[in-house]
Amino acid sequence: MRITDGPVNVLYIIEPTIHDDLRGYFFESFQSNTFKSNSIPTKFVQENQSLSTKGTLRGLHYQLNFPQGKLVWVAKGSVIDIAVDVRKNSPTFGKSFCLTLDDKKHMRFYIPPGFAHGFFVLSDIAIFQYKCTEYYHPEDEYGINWNDKNLEIDLGDDNKTFSKKDELLPKLSEVDNNLLPQFN
Repeated sequence: MRITDGPVNVLYIIEPTIHDDLRGYFFESFQSNTFKSNSIPTKFVQENQSLSTKGTLRGLHYQLNFPQGKLVWVAKGSVIDIAVDVRKNSPTFGKSFCLTLDDKKHMRFYIPPGFAHGFFVLSDIAIFQYKCTEYYHPEDEYGINWNDKNLEIDLGDDNKTFSKKDELLPKLSEVDNNLLPQFN
């Protein structure tokens, strides 16, 4: 397993060593000691799974009072995963990072608290999974619109399917400063 820093040093890309043979493949998807030695949390309190069709866009969401770190991956299909630093006063505030996750390379991506997160489905279907360091609190859910030009997120010109709630999310510049997490 190889762990590398993303463009922001609190984002981590986890690449497993995949062992292929005639029977299929095997890889270690999680190892507590390796995660700990790379400053990635090992205590997760909730795990989620979603099934989405091609063109589905979910996000960009974050929690303010109960911030979540997320370890994300794709069990089937392919997505563009998106993380945006929404920590006020962060030197990388407003910067986005996109990474393709799929069921071929089996990469994991760790996104810490203080980042808005979402994904866009590239394949016919995608099964997306993630572990969270904090429980989901619907009353504490906030978000920003993926289509904010200042975020520089390129998802191509294909049709996109998203919820009404996500369509109405504000641009980052329109979010009340009190509704953004603090940079530590």
